[in-house]
Amino acid sequence: MKLSEAKEKYIQTWGTFATNWGINRTMAQVHALLLASEKPLSTDEVMEQLEISRGNANMNLRGLMDWGIVKKELIKGDRKEYFVAEKDVWYLFKQITKERRKREIEPVIAFLEDLKDIEDKDSEGAREFIKLMEDFSSVTGKINNIMDLAIKSDDHWLVGKITNLLK
Repeated sequence: MKLSEAKEKYIQTWGTFATNWGINRTMAQVHALLLASEKPLSTDEVMEQLEISRGNANMNLRGLMDWGIVKKELIKGDRKEYFVAEKDVWYLFKQITKERRKREIEPVIAFLEDLKDIEDKDSEGAREFIKLMEDFSSVTGKINNIMDLAIKSDDHWLVGKITNLLK
């Protein structure tokens, strides 16, 4: 397989995988394109290579910058905006974990806490409901703690933990 074919297959497949993780296909393809590129790319280059509209390219580039995994880069003498992806895979893992925790886990924790604050706590139904919310809170809290450990760790920590689990 030629390099250009491998890159194209990577970009398309990464986009398909991303939909399974709840990520927009085009956003994942833009990210994969930037990851596989040897140089920063302009919005026009992203549009051309992925055959997407300017609005779609801009929206997804901004989204990737919001996630903290793509940065804008200026090229001296050129007025266009260029974009480059963070290529440290461990940093990407930690940053995506951090953002997913902020967007998905922390709101669930707050939501569950609100649901436990009911007025008629004395009924059997209320006690069962509060226990259910406490159980969900416990699991969600453990997930949050695991994500926190991953965010604060280095790659050697994770390899060590996985090795210990496999023993």
